[in-house]
Amino acid sequence: MKEGCIFGTHRVLEPVGTLPQAAWKLDNDMEIYDNELLIEVDTLNIDSASFTQIKKEANHDVAAMEKIILGIVAQRGKHHNPVTGSGGMLIGKVAAIGPKWSGKTPIKVGDCIATLVSLALTPLKIHKIKEIYMEKEQVAVDAEAVLFSSGIYSVLPKDMAPKLALSILDVAGAPAQTANLVRPGQSVLVIGGGGKAGMLCVYEAKRRAGINGKVMGLDFGDAACERMRQMGHADVVIQADATDPLAVLQAVEAATEKELADIVINCVNIPGTEIGSIMAAKDGGMVYFFSMATSFTNAALGAEGIGKDVSLLIGNGYCKGHAAFVLQTLREDESLMTTFRKLYE
Repeated sequence: MKEGCIFGTHRVLEPVGTLPQAAWKLDNDMEIYDNELLIEVDTLNIDSASFTQIKKEANHDVAAMEKIILGIVAQRGKHHNPVTGSGGMLIGKVAAIGPKWSGKTPIKVGDCIATLVSLALTPLKIHKIKEIYMEKEQVAVDAEAVLFSSGIYSVLPKDMAPKLALSILDVAGAPAQTANLVRPGQSVLVIGGGGKAGMLCVYEAKRRAGINGKVMGLDFGDAACERMRQMGHADVVIQADATDPLAVLQAVEAATEKELADIVINCVNIPGTEIGSIMAAKDGGMVYFFSMATSFTNAALGAEGIGKDVSLLIGNGYCKGHAAFVLQTLREDESLMTTFRKLYE
């Protein structure tokens, strides 16, 4: 059996010398190296920014979406959207374990797992797309994938349907990071608050900000705003277009008596929301961009351009203990569990 690098550099075809995430193309031959895990893949959870872009490019046509997804994987050896630069994650069954596999969590052949690293660095071979679930942003497949020893994963919980767990684990970094950021008494704006990551962040922000804090959830669609109202975690629900910075500013000024937000958390899946997020934050505040649709160049130059002194935090899909954290978050609130089961189970 061939020897591999813990970080997967042995799979990089071009450009040689880069890590798998940055590489344009990976070797997706499914004969594993000595430190790899082979996974029989059941479902791909496409990153929301990537899924939205593919859906728009295909004009919402399922057959055209299948062609685009298969084309990306055939060209790159991984599902790494060349437009958004993002991937997603997967669930499947462990099929084989290399003798030098050194994953941090105990695992055995036959275990059902969710990968917690991006599809943008995961060697993937799709044999067939069985179905595309438009509302869940998931793709049922007959496929195989490889995980490197450096890759993180979670054994799927017994008390949740696999597709539900996958949808939650895909955004686990957002609520876990929210818990690290928000302090009692703060005002928090969650942009995209009615979406998958946003609902979890609104809940976690309110739990941390407490009775003296103010949590505002902003979204564009009627259904998303109604979800926030029904769950009741947001103190204020704002319906506005996040790509219209002045509309966002005016709405947040009205909700905070022009004091603005201590922390802004951006969870949307479309580009062009950077300046509105920055304008909604106080001087000295923080903007956390979890969204992979974010242009960090636009964010940095935009803050400079309007003379706003804020800290900008790049979203990291990984936060220590985030998988167990987000699963427990879902279990502890009935309204969250009910809503997520309705949308993603």
